[in-house]
Amino acid sequence: MTAASDILHASCIAVEGCGLLILGPSGAGKSSLAIRLMALGAGLVSDDRTLVSVRDGRLVADCPRAAMRGLIEARGIGLLRAPVVDPVPLALAIDLGQPEPDRLPPFRTVTILGIQLPLVLHPQNDHFPDALMLYLRHGRQR
Repeated sequence: MTAASDILHASCIAVEGCGLLILGPSGAGKSSLAIRLMALGAGLVSDDRTLVSVRDGRLVADCPRAAMRGLIEARGIGLLRAPVVDPVPLALAIDLGQPEPDRLPPFRTVTILGIQLPLVLHPQNDHFPDALMLYLRHGRQR
């Protein structure tokens, strides 16, 4: 483990080697969003608690405990097994606790362990899991 690390109250999925850190208060839908993204082809890094470390100047996410690896909570159903992704560099964060007020929002960042990470707020539309998959696979136009 590196010197700079922290366990965040967040879930994390990965798409083609790009990690998405899903932030938000308890009950905001972090696990639900992760499940929707996994149904679209993402893999699970961690649910509810995510170990974030700095490696070679980049933020890397991992599951903090072996007993939690590959498990995700589906409220009303129970703990589900999910495809596991090993530690992954973070490419993006979404904050489900903050609604996105803008149709075409500005570029935002969040600073974690002294490193800036692109940030999107919670858009109020039904296609945001699909849009997040496109973002992770192909990026965002500046």
